[in-house]
Amino acid sequence: MDKLKGLNTSLAVTAAVCASTALLTYIICNLRSRDEEQSQRSATAAKRASERTVKDKSQVQEGKPKGTLLNDLSLQEIYLWEVEHLGAHFKSEFTGMNKMKNQSAYSEYTSEPSSPVAVSTGDGSDYNKLISNHEVIIADIKQKPAAGGGVNRTRAYVRAGPRKHLHFNPSGVTAAIVTCGGLCPGLNNVIRELTNTLIHLYGAKKVLGIRGGYAGFYTDAWQPIELTPEIVNNIHHEGGTFLGSSRGGFDIDKTVAFLKKHKINQLYVIGGDGTHRGAFRIHEECMKLKMNVGVCGIPKTIDNDVDHIDRSFGFSSAVQAAQSAIRTAKTEASCNLPNGIGIVKLMGRSAGFVAVHAAMSSGDVDLCLVPEIPIVLEGEKGCLPFLQRRVKEQGFAVVVVAEGAGEELLGESTETDASGNKKLPAIGEFLKSKINEFFKKNDPQGATVKYVDPSYIIRSCPANAADSLYCMQLAQNAVHGLMAGYTGFSVGLCNNRMVLLPIPYLVETSPRHMDAHGRTWERVLSITRQPNTAKPMKPGEVVSYAPMLR
Repeated sequence: MDKLKGLNTSLAVTAAVCASTALLTYIICNLRSRDEEQSQRSATAAKRASERTVKDKSQVQEGKPKGTLLNDLSLQEIYLWEVEHLGAHFKSEFTGMNKMKNQSAYSEYTSEPSSPVAVSTGDGSDYNKLISNHEVIIADIKQKPAAGGGVNRTRAYVRAGPRKHLHFNPSGVTAAIVTCGGLCPGLNNVIRELTNTLIHLYGAKKVLGIRGGYAGFYTDAWQPIELTPEIVNNIHHEGGTFLGSSRGGFDIDKTVAFLKKHKINQLYVIGGDGTHRGAFRIHEECMKLKMNVGVCGIPKTIDNDVDHIDRSFGFSSAVQAAQSAIRTAKTEASCNLPNGIGIVKLMGRSAGFVAVHAAMSSGDVDLCLVPEIPIVLEGEKGCLPFLQRRVKEQGFAVVVVAEGAGEELLGESTETDASGNKKLPAIGEFLKSKINEFFKKNDPQGATVKYVDPSYIIRSCPANAADSLYCMQLAQNAVHGLMAGYTGFSVGLCNNRMVLLPIPYLVETSPRHMDAHGRTWERVLSITRQPNTAKPMKPGEVVSYAPMLR
């Protein structure tokens, strides 16, 4: 019996050893096989990389870029948005080479402004990059094969930046700066950088600040201010506009008379699409009267609804400032029982960009309502039942609503303000009332609704870092454009490049709107999980590819 047990034990040990050996052999073979496969893959990858390197070097030697040629993609037609140039109507006042001065007095500007001046090559410093007249920025950077073998077309913008040759003799330039319309973060930054660029970079003769918007051109009580780097040195730390602003007040005859009286030959107008239309009328009148005056617009809209440009200055600051209001609404909603709801009304007459970007960056918003998306109060997709469910889930809810939302409920106003903007119904108060009514009817505890309207606080705050940098770029390139002789244009950021845009084309499609079927609204829905009440696309409807709408 003992022998049998010993035999069984011996067999078990032998079997275990065999099994272990087999397993070890399998593992070793498998590892070798994987090593061989990995080695083969590495060799194949190295071969392909070598072939690609040889191919890339060959393409570069032939003047072609690296990569694979896409035979089904090409841009057959590019249409330039040309900007009018004063050189087509007037002789240039300056024959020297454009250099960066970076000083406040220039001994080389000794002759009369009306006569050409040659700049000494030993003064000033060369620009690292001078823009030629044929450099453009393509508008539609996203391309795909043309449908049905058609033709791919796109527009292009004149690239902004310092030019080699100037139209104006800087020492003879008297410039004027005016801010129009409502307040916006960054106005003082633009005023400061325009002044510094004109005086420090070019050595302009004089810079005047027009007080109180367009009305400042003829209102005796608002005399213009001579701007110097010392006067504007610290204004960028403050909100609002150092020059003051107003709505309306445009008078073409009085404005042109002011330009003549003060011998102004460069005008910088900071404002929205209505202000830009006025600026273009000034440009047209100057051309009609054969006045050698350059007119430039700098787009200002806190709503970000000027078309074609990536964004308007002040927008980033507005979204950042709105975070405080949203956090306030959340605190009020979560701490006031029962059924706390906080409502925040933000800017956005025609477009909900501030509201949606504030909601997305906050992460605390449960419902976002904008002008582009119809508001449905009750029913399967109603926002009121949705709010009730959200309150039951987490105890509170936060709502962000753009000031222009809800016209389908409140009706479109026929009244306008001095700028021609329609007066908006009180959507915030209306929403608060409807929420209270709904909860009283459907919940015995009712609701505690708090309403926050931070609009004027946001409009009057200083620019943040991103907007401060953007304002500097806008101002410098506006001066570069006018000094080179371009006129009737606005300056902006398109595809992350500074460009010059003819004002009529810029304002033609403004105000722009958020795409109700685009990715921005889709992202809002993914964060808030609210019902989507966007209207279905119509057959043949074209989706815009403008910036911020993608």
